[in-house]
Amino acid sequence: MMPFFIWDPTYIFIIIGLAISGIASSYVKSTYHKFSDVKSSKGYTATQVSRMILDSADLQHVRLEGIRGDLTDHYDSKNDVLRLSETTRKSTSVAAIGVAAHEAGHAIQDKVNYGPLRLRAALVPVTNFGQGVSFPLIFAGVIFGYNQTLIDLGILFFSLTLVFQLVTLPVEFNASNRAVLILKEQQILTSQELSQAEKVLKAAALTYVAAALASFLNVLRLVILFGGRRRD
Repeated sequence: MMPFFIWDPTYIFIIIGLAISGIASSYVKSTYHKFSDVKSSKGYTATQVSRMILDSADLQHVRLEGIRGDLTDHYDSKNDVLRLSETTRKSTSVAAIGVAAHEAGHAIQDKVNYGPLRLRAALVPVTNFGQGVSFPLIFAGVIFGYNQTLIDLGILFFSLTLVFQLVTLPVEFNASNRAVLILKEQQILTSQELSQAEKVLKAAALTYVAAALASFLNVLRLVILFGGRRRD
């Protein structure tokens, strides 16, 4: 039976990665919902805040649209659209405003040609390709008498996901930093509300850190299982 289908001790890396991701996801949801009950004193909705930030950055051409789901907010650089989820766009909570400001931060990154954002965009097709061919290459390498060249190529292509996630970290942290600074400079939130919104953004950032850690553990598992293994 092939090593893909038997239990081995390295499965602990997968379990740890899933646990880390699950904890991070639960934490961001609980933090968001906690501060979604805290309404901003000025009464701005997340949509209004997004428009204010975009207009102040001379990004009037960026449209605002709604999107279904919970915390599905994102900035679409290809179409110059900032989409806010159903739970965010009409809310006046500090949590929703923080999320909206974060996405507006991505739009500003796009405008100023923020390096890591450009690099992440360039890595998308390469990473998708790597995800598609990595395991077939490793599997083929095992079938053909542990052909180390094929196996190493498979591991290398699989590692592109980790590279993508590592590049994502500065993109997300920078967008959050921009959001906090703008909310403070434009006095959209009070100092206490700003601190609460910042907690939401920090919690959200942990999900990206968790994803990178989980990806690293998966790469480490493949290296332990197949890296440097030779045919007897």
